Amino acid sequence: MPEDPEESRGPTETRDALAERRGQNAPVYEPAEDSSLLAEAAVEHARGVTLEVGTGSGWVAQRVRAEGDATRVIGSDVNPHAVRRARDRGVEAVRADLLAPFRDGALDTVLFNPPYLPTDPDNEWDDWQEVALSGGETGRELIEPFLDDLPRALAPDGVALLLVSSLTGFAEVVEYAVDRGLRAETVAEESYPFETLSILALRHRAPDN
Repeated sequence: MPEDPEESRGPTETRDALAERRGQNAPVYEPAEDSSLLAEAAVEHARGVTLEVGTGSGWVAQRVRAEGDATRVIGSDVNPHAVRRARDRGVEAVRADLLAPFRDGALDTVLFNPPYLPTDPDNEWDDWQEVALSGGETGRELIEPFLDDLPRALAPDGVALLLVSSLTGFAEVVEYAVDRGLRAETVAEESYPFETLSILALRHRAPDN
């Protein structure tokens, strides 16, 4: 399996073809172009205690630790195979479901490349690649509960970097975040033949005077 992100996606790739390229039978998601986009933004913006939710192989967390200014980098994943892979890279990794085990206001930076491919419920794989890639029917099945809990776990002056694909509905994600008291700013973006990937920087919105 390749350890470096792939350079591009062809215009005729379907969800199944994309899954095959990313190793559908492998238990851990391998770095791809979305990983690279998140890593570059994270190296620039991550500070203090940094958590990468859904760390997968730990590739992004490892880059942030090596190249960024974070004081501590933690990776979390619901997949035990991913936790082991990340630890093999030297990443401090724990098994966790989104932000649930982390204390209120404990995280200065949160990174998340969520499972975002819209998935027909009648065409699911029921394996760890399904967990890594599928965002449910809307593509937002994990994004929304993440945003529900983010204001609790994020430090008052913290920032979360969330990768959003146009396949999931960029405007819908922004609206959902704003409704939860967050302000959203696009800090990186790349377009491909069949989708645009964006990195949203999410921060607490100042209370109205």
